[in-house]
Amino acid sequence: MPLTPQQTAEIEAQRAQPQTTLRATAAGMEAHLYTAYPVLDHGFIRVIDYMGDDAAITQAARVSYGKGTKSVQNDEGLIRYLMRHWHSTPFEMCEIKLHVKLPVFVARQWIRHRTANVNEYSARYSILDREFYIPAPDNLNAQSVINNQGRGEVLEGEEAQRVLKYLTDDAMRAYDHYEEMISDQGQQGLARELARMNLPANIYTQWYWKVDLHNLLHFLRLRSDAHAQYEIRVYAEEMCKIVADWVPFAYRAFEDYRMGGAQMSATALECVRRMLKGEEVTQENSGMSKGEWREFEGVLSG
Repeated sequence: MPLTPQQTAEIEAQRAQPQTTLRATAAGMEAHLYTAYPVLDHGFIRVIDYMGDDAAITQAARVSYGKGTKSVQNDEGLIRYLMRHWHSTPFEMCEIKLHVKLPVFVARQWIRHRTANVNEYSARYSILDREFYIPAPDNLNAQSVINNQGRGEVLEGEEAQRVLKYLTDDAMRAYDHYEEMISDQGQQGLARELARMNLPANIYTQWYWKVDLHNLLHFLRLRSDAHAQYEIRVYAEEMCKIVADWVPFAYRAFEDYRMGGAQMSATALECVRRMLKGEEVTQENSGMSKGEWREFEGVLSG
């Protein structure tokens, strides 16, 4: 169950009491407030609060740059200019606070983005639920033979069943022991802050994650990329839908310049110029390493 009965009741109570406000609101984001969107088998993302919209970005830019932006005729054009030229501060004027339920191993990867305010569910004080991420069969992959960070072919047949059994049985056994250690059973029981060390990395945790739009877009550029690990990518993809409704101008510019665009080195750009002149450019005469050349070809081929 992604949401507990208490969380569901809290959401229903919050949505039943809309408040009037003088602050700027985004209609697309208002529709998302408090709604929990399921991710993976037990996880979710829901918007708790937000600040700003597309207008907040352009307002901040015009205060900062004054006459320098007067040639830009509309808000979307200004936002595209800011995105194209890698401005950051105007996008920091918007913030979002999310409630996320996710497996611990995904949280450890996520927390590497050290540009947010985070408050995680404490297993020192509370007891974690018996909920574990178990991959669906089509996401149960072998190790890639060409990429130490990637996945290879999907496991099938008896091998897949064996792995799924290990993942499920080991998680349940660890939780059984966790429960046994913290229960008193006539004795004092082990401290929760110690008992939690026995839990596997696929158990679910929860946190509140508050981040500004500039750093959120950086997170999404990396984590919604096709090469990102599936288990964090699905969270990023769900967040992309929310951001697209929150700041549509900024998100369209982000898709165009960050997600759909490409950055080239000076060497790669010189190769493009030579190609446009009709020269034959190969890896051997490009000045690039084999890895750089492979990535360069990927950019050109799309």
